[in-house]
Amino acid sequence: MSKVRAFKHAPIRASNMIGTDVVNPKGESLGEIKEIVIDPYSGRVAYGVVAFGGFLGMGEKLFAIPFGSFEYEAKKNKYVLDVTKEYLKDAPGFDPAHWPPMTEEQWHRGVYKYYDRPLYWD
Repeated sequence: MSKVRAFKHAPIRASNMIGTDVVNPKGESLGEIKEIVIDPYSGRVAYGVVAFGGFLGMGEKLFAIPFGSFEYEAKKNKYVLDVTKEYLKDAPGFDPAHWPPMTEEQWHRGVYKYYDRPLYWD
């Protein structure tokens, strides 16, 4: 009986990603994925939206983080983001009730520049 190898690049449903913990390389919690933002024209994942800070959902802030910034650890079912808590606190973020306008290119450019990532649409 042959053993079936898992496909390393197997896609997963966005609903399975939401709620997944985000940690830095030291294992410190940076929050959890609250939303996945997809470009409907290219089909590319633009952002993983991470909730960070607050207590029991009160006072938390959301951060749109270029999806290529994350490394997935399948065995631990966690996303690793190579930043410190302080770096994330200073990142461009927003209130959960007031999302930035997704139609403003400059906003997207600023986020991608902050995380030093290539623009997903280039």
